[in-house]
Amino acid sequence: MQHFHNPHRGTTVSLADAPFPSVDAQAVAARLARCPQHAQTPLVSATGLADVATLWVKDERGRMGLGSFKALGAAYVIARDAEDGTARGRTYVTASAGNHGMSVAAGARIFGAKSVVYIAETVPAVFADRLAAEGARVVREGADYAASMAAAQAAAIQNDWTLLSDSSWDGYTAIPYRLMEGYVQMAAEAAEQVAEVPTHIFLQAGVGGLAGAVAAFARHVWGDPPRIIVVEPDAAPALMESVRAGRAVVTEGPDSNMGRLDCKEPSLIALNGLARDADDFVTITDAEAEAALPALADAGLATSPSGGAGIVAVMLGAGMFGLDAQSRVLCILSEGPA
Repeated sequence: MQHFHNPHRGTTVSLADAPFPSVDAQAVAARLARCPQHAQTPLVSATGLADVATLWVKDERGRMGLGSFKALGAAYVIARDAEDGTARGRTYVTASAGNHGMSVAAGARIFGAKSVVYIAETVPAVFADRLAAEGARVVREGADYAASMAAAQAAAIQNDWTLLSDSSWDGYTAIPYRLMEGYVQMAAEAAEQVAEVPTHIFLQAGVGGLAGAVAAFARHVWGDPPRIIVVEPDAAPALMESVRAGRAVVTEGPDSNMGRLDCKEPSLIALNGLARDADDFVTITDAEAEAALPALADAGLATSPSGGAGIVAVMLGAGMFGLDAQSRVLCILSEGPA
């Protein structure tokens, strides 16, 4: 486990030309109420997995029937457009290697829009079938996610479609800002569900959307007390290395079995937020993530290496980060089994 303590914590210096994450939970709740499948997800106890007083797990596996927290993002963006009268008949295009594409497809179907999802050649056929069942037009293009995203961007320009990515980069922040705002819903729910203020919050990160949104809201409602730890694969420490460098950087590494977190470049909005709000950045290995899955399943928390990465870091972190028998820890179980 690599560990980096954040020297920017508590400052408001931007590391990228992008906004900080939204904390407008009321706006999110009001708009998500328009989604027929929207309902609060449970907070469960998994204290037996680690030597802490309490281990709360926000279980996102049933979110809107789509299997992950990603349901809150793209569907929320499209719900906002529907409120403005601009969603119906519109075509949203994205690239996806996982759950984001399902949220785009489901949101478009619910609100009378169309969706086109680009997937790489390596994406399993079963995922393509799930997207098609939600009404998406599925296009295979590119050897990897980066190539399929480039194809989606080109298609958006060529066809005057709306690019709906779950990451942000230079010149593209408005839509991902709203998408990350949707993720605030799970943080707001958790804040109401926990019995006491957490002492620690562990948040897994790919481009950083989940971690950035939850960390920003946690600081908004609880201030300084929770120690917030961001968890990345050791093959893709994009946020850790960007915070270390004081600017957004692209990392290199092998493919990780934490595929949803295997992102070599950070979202700029998330980078700004986590540089301000996170206390620590750590990495875990593929073997560590895989080895913990049976224990998670035995605890009723069956998930993927990506979905349980935050909990894995708690399990591995005995004696680190001030974790002890008095600690109250909050984690996000972000998806079901792969």
